[in-house]
Amino acid sequence: MSKGRGVSGYTHTQKQLDDYANQHNPNNSAYWANLDNHANQCNPNNDEYWHGRDNEEDDD
Repeated sequence: MSKGRGVSGYTHTQKQLDDYANQHNPNNSAYWANLDNHANQCNPNNDEYWHGRDNEEDDD
């Protein structure tokens, strides 16, 4: 049984393995793009924060 760490070559294609490795390698731009995207989505001062949320505030 898997312990939930990483991905397996038995269940994923080589492209999926490469994408996973790139997103977890600080020397790769995909790693930093993923972190930037996460930071933008967690920041209410950024448009990306509101992109996936319903605006429950009334516009006065």
